[in-house]
Amino acid sequence: MRIFSGIDDFARYVGEEIGVTEWRTITQGDINAFAKVTNDHQWIHVDTERAASGPFGTTLVHGYMTLSLVSGFMFDTYRIDGLSMGVNYGSNKVRYPAPVLVGSRVRGRIKLVSLDREDTWAQSTVQVTVEQELNGEAKKPGCVAEVVSRLYEAPTA
Repeated sequence: MRIFSGIDDFARYVGEEIGVTEWRTITQGDINAFAKVTNDHQWIHVDTERAASGPFGTTLVHGYMTLSLVSGFMFDTYRIDGLSMGVNYGSNKVRYPAPVLVGSRVRGRIKLVSLDREDTWAQSTVQVTVEQELNGEAKKPGCVAEVVSRLYEAPTA
């Protein structure tokens, strides 16, 4: 966990990698829970028997589930002190270079792409690459996303 003392401190790292999270294993239970919440019960995700004879030989993680891990990876990697709040402003780019299969281990690699400063706030763009490995073998990233956030400084007394 990297701790920045404010927006100006964070801004000094534009263009640099901020950090890498710990690995997390994706289980069928995780996939099923995501399917329930989103009402996306496509067989390739939740039907283990049918998926075993499908194109991947097993179930795969929903692309949006992989994307949903991004914010947690950011929280696990860094904190900016002196903020009243940070809000999700959207994404510039989201790509899924490779499917993430059940049982894969994933982690986030975080890079600060840009930071545009205003008087009491800033807009940051952070690239999160969801790296993956299966059975100890590195695979292509499961997701690469540029996340845009608005960072608001806490009022000073």
